[in-house]
Amino acid sequence: MRAVNFGVIPNISRTFSKDVSLDMFRRMCLAKYFDLGLVEAVKGDLTRYLVYLSLGQEATAAAISKAVPEYMLFTQHRCHATYLAFGGDPAKLRDELLGLSTGTSGGRAGSNCIQCHGGKITMFGHHGLIGENVPLGVGAAFGSRKPTICFFGDGAAEEDYVFVAMGFAVTHKLPVLFVCEDNDLSILTPTKVRRSWSMTKVANALGMPAMDIADDPWTIFKKIQKLKCNLPAFINIYACRANWHVGVGTDGPPEWDRFKMVKNELKKLGLEKQIIQIEKKIQDEMEKLWDKKRLQKLLKK
Repeated sequence: MRAVNFGVIPNISRTFSKDVSLDMFRRMCLAKYFDLGLVEAVKGDLTRYLVYLSLGQEATAAAISKAVPEYMLFTQHRCHATYLAFGGDPAKLRDELLGLSTGTSGGRAGSNCIQCHGGKITMFGHHGLIGENVPLGVGAAFGSRKPTICFFGDGAAEEDYVFVAMGFAVTHKLPVLFVCEDNDLSILTPTKVRRSWSMTKVANALGMPAMDIADDPWTIFKKIQKLKCNLPAFINIYACRANWHVGVGTDGPPEWDRFKMVKNELKKLGLEKQIIQIEKKIQDEMEKLWDKKRLQKLLKK
């Protein structure tokens, strides 16, 4: 079932405007090159926290943020891409990871608890209990009736309070989109070893629209646009993390490289010049953001 093009709509990229496609690519670039800069900072012993990288999973946040930019966000670890794609300040995220008071949580939370309660986005991180952001997000939607996204992984999907919260959302017809970023790993254990059931079938049984798709950004965008009219809903997105569960190491190349695939598709659409410009601009910005001398000065203050 898990495959690089599972559920991907054939030739869907050709139905999008150039501006939308390029903006999703820009958001992917921002997440990718921010985390690549973070990798070098970790290797240089400049950070004090464990890091949960979004590398390899940039497309999900890029597409969803473009499709529903106004939603409240309840996230778990591996959420750098979500924060950045929805409009968070890269400098504040960097400062949080450096443990500085100018960070998103005053330098006190680190990589897996990114908060942003003002400005462009409303984002709540979690505090270490796997999947806790799901009932918290459902509660927030119940109290405010504001559209809400709960992001979680395929491991967190196995916690019973996640099911309970999803059932509560159905009962009360809450405007919640449940997004499982399914990289098929709970730390190192693949899904087939952990369970024999499908989270999508569970969501269907609870009475909400649910689907499995691969992490093609154009398909995600189109599916989210449809699901947002019939909330609560669940979408399970097959993705591939590029690095360890925590830390900057790797266990070899991932199953597929969606970033590379998106670049190739944009080239086929005649947008090679534009994507070169976008990628170079983001690279330069992130190199400046993570400049080692600049970081050393910040850490001495």
